Amino acid sequence: MQVYVHFPWCLEKCPYCDFVSYRTTREAIDQVGYTDAVLRELDLRLADFRIEHASFTLESIFFGGGTPSLWEPSQLARVIAALRAAFPPSREPEITAECNPSSLDQARAEGLLAAGVNRLSIGVQSLHDERLRFLGRLHDAQGALRSVRGALASGMPRVSADLIYAVADQRPDEAVDEASRLLDEGLTHLSAYSLTIEAGTRFGELARRGRLPLADDGAMVASFHALHDALGARGLAHYEISNYAVPGQEARHNLGYWKGRAYLGLGCAAVGMIPGPQGALRYRNQPLPERYLQATQGGVANDPGGIAESVEPLDASTLLRERIMLGLRLAEGFDLEAAAAELGVEPWPAERRRAAERMIQRGRLVREGGRLRVPLSAWALADGTAAELF
Repeated sequence: MQVYVHFPWCLEKCPYCDFVSYRTTREAIDQVGYTDAVLRELDLRLADFRIEHASFTLESIFFGGGTPSLWEPSQLARVIAALRAAFPPSREPEITAECNPSSLDQARAEGLLAAGVNRLSIGVQSLHDERLRFLGRLHDAQGALRSVRGALASGMPRVSADLIYAVADQRPDEAVDEASRLLDEGLTHLSAYSLTIEAGTRFGELARRGRLPLADDGAMVASFHALHDALGARGLAHYEISNYAVPGQEARHNLGYWKGRAYLGLGCAAVGMIPGPQGALRYRNQPLPERYLQATQGGVANDPGGIAESVEPLDASTLLRERIMLGLRLAEGFDLEAAAAELGVEPWPAERRRAAERMIQRGRLVREGGRLRVPLSAWALADGTAAELF
């Protein structure tokens, strides 16, 4: 079982972020109260499973947000202990905490390690002070590097960093330089995302008004390929559209998403997908912290209006479409025919077969037996290719 735990608070709301997070101060966060609520939800969800949850083993835990490094390590330790008791692991689970440099130093990393975390994902985003200010980050370049160095010095087994490229007038060689400087520190995993403008964010509103400087698509694609070449030359595999790793250091939790595995979501605004009658159930938890805290005391997990704001049944055909969308993000692609057989649906209805043939002729898709993948040259079009196969 994969478990995602959402922490909904940040010290600042970044202008590009469309995740559910709320600006607050450290002092305003009720650490113990939130932990208690997450543990109450866990108990309710275990009781409400439509399956025998004892058959699952714990594969990974991911503390996301928000800024989970604001959560006291002693409180994370309580959640980790409860999940280990609920789902005994078959091997040592990967336990990741997302961190911002403004709330991560060596002492905090050591506390997280003692709590049971064995992987950190640090939101560096840039090593250029002007771009960091543009992105609304609270740290500067030196603060980001201090945070990375502190994480590595803590003895944390695995440390990753996030970068955002194609920011305004950033050149491809500048994106490569920032990635290289992080790898020089000793990182074995890097996530690199092009700046995406989402509706409902401050950047989204500025872009709508034509007041946001943006890189053009050509610069974004050039940076993508420059990073691919440079990081590959340093021994990192480009294993997913936005992710690079030394072989063996891939993010196990995220691979589970991309391979369509079930996952338990806990916390305010968390999303989960668990096996249900003839498919799966996806739920989305209450997005307001106060409403979530109150709902966990009500004794109802999956009914809309309880902890879950909404519940959506997913049939086998829908699950297969999602596996297409996610599986084509992986360099190795995915086995469509095996996935369809597992779900009990037809892999190649006539319309999908015709769409695949069109994509293959255009160089946007490769078929190897029952396996499909998107070639590197067409990765920028992967979402559109997947949609054609629905």
